[in-house]
Amino acid sequence: MEPEKKGIGLPALVALVVSSSIGAGIFALTSNLSSGAAAGPALIAWVIVGFGILMLALSLSNLGNKRPDLEGIFTYAEDGFGHFAGFVSGWGYWLSAWLGNVAFATVLMSSLGYFFPAFKGGQNVPSIIVASIVSWILTWVVNRGVESAAAINAIVTICKIIPLFAFIVVGIVLFKGHIFTTDFWTNVASHAGRTDSIWTQVKSTILVLMWVFVGVEGATMMSSRARKKSDASKATIIGLISLLIIYVLGSMLPYGYMSQEKLATIQQPAMVYIFKDMLGTWGGAFISVGLIISILGSWLSWTMLPAETMLLMKKSKLLPPIFGRENKHNAPTFSLIMTGVLIQLFLLSLLFAKNAYTFALSLCTAAIVICYIFVGMYQVKYSWQHRSEKGSMGQMWIGVFATAFQVFGILMAGWQYLLLCLIVYVPGIFFYAKANKDNGAGHYLSKMEWVASIVITIAAIVGIVLLSKGLIAV
Repeated sequence: MEPEKKGIGLPALVALVVSSSIGAGIFALTSNLSSGAAAGPALIAWVIVGFGILMLALSLSNLGNKRPDLEGIFTYAEDGFGHFAGFVSGWGYWLSAWLGNVAFATVLMSSLGYFFPAFKGGQNVPSIIVASIVSWILTWVVNRGVESAAAINAIVTICKIIPLFAFIVVGIVLFKGHIFTTDFWTNVASHAGRTDSIWTQVKSTILVLMWVFVGVEGATMMSSRARKKSDASKATIIGLISLLIIYVLGSMLPYGYMSQEKLATIQQPAMVYIFKDMLGTWGGAFISVGLIISILGSWLSWTMLPAETMLLMKKSKLLPPIFGRENKHNAPTFSLIMTGVLIQLFLLSLLFAKNAYTFALSLCTAAIVICYIFVGMYQVKYSWQHRSEKGSMGQMWIGVFATAFQVFGILMAGWQYLLLCLIVYVPGIFFYAKANKDNGAGHYLSKMEWVASIVITIAAIVGIVLLSKGLIAV
């Protein structure tokens, strides 16, 4: 029997899975889903994404148990495939983390727009100004070394769950089967004289469904602090099943309350205005308040994350020392400020974006998929190397499915956003090369690293060309 010790128990680990993943995405999910798919294809998409994310979560859980010595998700890529792979994975994770904050900003301002019309839509000048102020305040707070205490995390988690629970209960009560089954396989596009195939509808939803699971890796990274090692694996599965129930019910129940045309065109965040339609003005206000608090809590956590990622990359000698330079509060000031500046620039660009939230979440998901692919591949490699151990071949196939799903998702739904992400890799390669030289490697890049860098640069140029020609929607 596995001995118990002081540490994080199973309920707390399950809560960590749920809290790490639930951000702003679920509150806007219904509109994003219904704009591309009818109820039937949406359910098929949930089955595909649910299976793929389960494979990823199982891979993370296994690696967390087998290799607790590896610190930071990018170290799986580094240990399994070399120094440059570690940089590619880590830079993608950092990129995803701060791009997620841009998505938070958009939904936060849209939520404030429920009370203050000047912020409606979240993409006008007042919204950008207030979002910028919030971003820099949170950067300042983290730079002071203030971390989210257990009490704050508990409050934020409750603020996330209570409005979602209320929405699901009311949605079940008001659910009408005949509305849900109307045009069950035919999406709203058919009403504009065009009928998309079931597969086209499924494909259009993959990226947005993957987005709401960003952060599922948080709990498995805490396995070394679990009261029992086996709890980490259990918590991942229980937490993921909990998330799937919340997400599927929260996004699909409205199909049985409103027509798809109305859902697809409802204001964002969709849950706010659907609940307002269900219960009146106070219903929208209830969801909005919970959402605002939820986003601020998530935004604080995800302000820490990109800076912490850069700090860990510096410790692994993937970035120059300046990225890990800490102030008297042990906060990486340079990394925080650099990330804050990039968030600010991206916030300004939202004035010209057609659908800022969707654009930001698409880039965020495309960036983190790079990390997740390396996790899956390392799971395959590690399991194969230890294939004589019991259960290793089963773990290898889990890694195969996890990798295949992430590759499938990005190729089917977001390859163009991956090209845009690679643009930000170009300056990152410069920093990586400098770190190599500073750390006595004797060269900036090895021959294979030069080849990989050239491929990344060419792909980035292709992304810029496609963007300039309007072939990538912003």
